[in-house]
Amino acid sequence: MRAYEEAETAGVGVTTGFLARKLGVSPTTLRSWDRRYGLGPAVRADGRHRRWAPDDVAMVQEMCRLTAAGLPPAEAARVAKEAARGPVAATPLLVARAPAGIRIPERSSMTAQRPGTPGSRPGTPASRSGTGLPLGDVRQECRGLARAAVRLDALAVQEQLTAAVRTHGLTRAWEDVMVPTLRAVGRKWESSGDRYVEVEHLLSWHVSATLRHVYVSAAGHGRDTVTPPVLLACLPGEMHTLPLEALNAALAERRVPVLTLGGAVPPEALMTAVQRVGPSSVVLWSQTRNTANLPLACHIAATRWGVRGARTRSQVLLSGPGWGRQSGPGLLRPGHFAEALRLITAPESRPDDGAGRRARSGGADA
Repeated sequence: MRAYEEAETAGVGVTTGFLARKLGVSPTTLRSWDRRYGLGPAVRADGRHRRWAPDDVAMVQEMCRLTAAGLPPAEAARVAKEAARGPVAATPLLVARAPAGIRIPERSSMTAQRPGTPGSRPGTPASRSGTGLPLGDVRQECRGLARAAVRLDALAVQEQLTAAVRTHGLTRAWEDVMVPTLRAVGRKWESSGDRYVEVEHLLSWHVSATLRHVYVSAAGHGRDTVTPPVLLACLPGEMHTLPLEALNAALAERRVPVLTLGGAVPPEALMTAVQRVGPSSVVLWSQTRNTANLPLACHIAATRWGVRGARTRSQVLLSGPGWGRQSGPGLLRPGHFAEALRLITAPESRPDDGAGRRARSGGADA
């Protein structure tokens, strides 16, 4: 409330400190942009105190948007100043000057926001920022997505997730953009007391919305009522559903029938579903060790159904870091997302040695 009172009493605009907090950058960054690129306030109260008018704020927010998309700061500043004089689209020249693989989003009326509303977060790499996330060596899209999430800029988060799927495809977008950013948010939350919980919730919600949109779009193209479905379920007590939602969407894209039960499925319900639908594969997700239920997985793997003389059973995949090195007869242990897809869509390529497969050392679990 105090920050908003500061903005309201500013009269000729907001202060540098207020704007820095709203954009998620340091006041030093704003001063640097003013000194280097001329992105400063048009009015200085009493000749020295900087006050940012609505047009100034819109210009800096456009700078945030473009740098988050990967445009070099100098070029982003030039475009932001032009945008302050009128809407600027992603012209061929602007796209040509962007780094390889970087998509420059169109500027819409929804991007220009009033002072005091969140905007995409620019500035130095997230791993170096005081309010940033420990991303490490990742794609530029991860940094832009993380900055937008920290700023609670829902429109920018959704735009970047949609662009990542469109540019890289679902599998690459999940493995190379969504997962690294989700992990960085989770690490930041765990190390910061109860801070950044809202960031994790926002990002998770939009990742889920993106994955479900892919599923709904793909599932509408024909319906296979002959092939047994793939059953996806979180083990009892496990509420981390995003990896299964990603697998659900990827299988739907490949026209593989899929049945997803979601989080914390009770053992009785899981066994009932297996016996009712006779799935070709069952994927059991465990995020933490205390939810990994090996006896239940073995029971599912040993369950047979069908007419006498032609009874069969499902292949069972143990997915997620919670399983550790656990395995057992008839259980498969994919080391990453792409391997899980391969085992499900081309089961004849897996070894049938009954010993299962262990996760690859250091690999990201499916």
